[in-house]
Order: sequence, then C-alpha cells, then structure tokens
Amino acid sequence: MTRILVTLGIVLIVAGIAWPWLSKLGFGRLPGDIVIERENFRFYFPITSMILVSLVLSLIFWLFRK
Repeated sequence: MTRILVTLGIVLIVAGIAWPWLSKLGFGRLPGDIVIERENFRFYFPITSMILVSLVLSLIFWLFRK
C-alpha cells in the first residue's frame, strides 16, 4: 500500500510540474471532451482526457507491478 501511495504522489507531482506544457499541447481540450456554454453557465466534461489519463496510469501501475 505504501508503494502505491508513493507512486501516486510522484505521478501527481510530475503532472503538476508538467501541467503548463501539457496545456500548451491541448491536453484538456481534446476532441471528444464535452463543453456546453450558455450565458451564465459552462459545463465541461473531459471524457477523452479522462480515458487518456486512465490509460497512462494503467500503464504505469502495470510497469511497477512487474
């Protein structure tokens, strides 16, 4: 359990440091992300971004398990 928490912490730190570069690449605004804008309302549901993050985290955890 400790190893998983440390790994998760490191991943979050790396993602936080890399966020300015990721936002320039368009991460968070990928095709398939749902954005609904009205006058006083904005709804954002990043489906494609969540799938991409899930795949990357699954790969990282799979590599650490081996």
